[in-house]
Amino acid sequence: MLSPLTGLFNREAHSNLLVGLGVADDAAVYRIDDETAVVATLDFFAPVVDDPYTYGAIAAANAMSDVYAMGGEVILALNIAAFPEDLPPEAMTAILRGGAEKVAEAGAVIAGGHTVWDQEPKYGLSVLGLVHPQRIFSKGGLRDGDVLFLTKPIGTGTILSAARGGTAGAGWVDSAITSMLRLNRHAAHLAGRMGVLAATDVTGFGLLGHLWEMASKAGVVVTIDSAAVPMLPGALESSALGVHTVGEGRNRQWVGGNAIFEAGIDEDVAALLFDPQTSGGLLLAVPAARASELEQLFSADGEPLWRIGIVSAGAAAMRVV
Repeated sequence: MLSPLTGLFNREAHSNLLVGLGVADDAAVYRIDDETAVVATLDFFAPVVDDPYTYGAIAAANAMSDVYAMGGEVILALNIAAFPEDLPPEAMTAILRGGAEKVAEAGAVIAGGHTVWDQEPKYGLSVLGLVHPQRIFSKGGLRDGDVLFLTKPIGTGTILSAARGGTAGAGWVDSAITSMLRLNRHAAHLAGRMGVLAATDVTGFGLLGHLWEMASKAGVVVTIDSAAVPMLPGALESSALGVHTVGEGRNRQWVGGNAIFEAGIDEDVAALLFDPQTSGGLLLAVPAARASELEQLFSADGEPLWRIGIVSAGAAAMRVV
């Protein structure tokens, strides 16, 4: 779809566009001067939960996450909304309030937006942030010897599917909602203090999909310890019940043979590694010499962090052990 447009903008004529033409990343980055660059992104989707306020807050957290995945700080957002004409006004207000209060939590402001009528509700944000041009996190920044970390458990896709099918256990959805509502802001702050330059956030492509983006861009081998990957309460149980998503299948197809599974990996665990996430955590990499320091920094501030894998030299590939 996009390939016919690749020659429309000349990269040399837009040299201040640091990220956006050529290698894709979580957000576009445009340099203003030697100290400041603007981070721009947008995201919106249909409801993932029934409560309007919670839906709005999750959608806002998810949209802002791309700025944090680039190492930036959110400063400004605009609403993007589509509502059915028969949706009660109080439900529309609740969605917008959920988003607005999550943006306020991030220390930013909503300054307007655009709304249209549609048969299915959709909501999200266009987000602007700021980052130092020399401190941008990148999907392509992995290096031989790096250690991989994850800041949130996975499993939101299968748990929400289980809830829609009536098979979710008590508390499963609440745990998933709590995770989706948690901003990646402070995790990005701590990562920036450690000089992290390789990062992404785990969303629709699932853990292995986003990890393959990083491995293929950097031309390295990543090895994931499947037993070390954190799972939300109910995620493994949902997978064992046979609850899957369309997104999981698409992610498997896209990654294809680039994910090499060691014999004996539990199929239910393997499925969760492809599970599409909503407002997932940050996937970070640091040199091995700084891995323990990063863990100590996160622990001191009460921020969750899991060591899940390593990076080594070689033709781009993923190994799951």
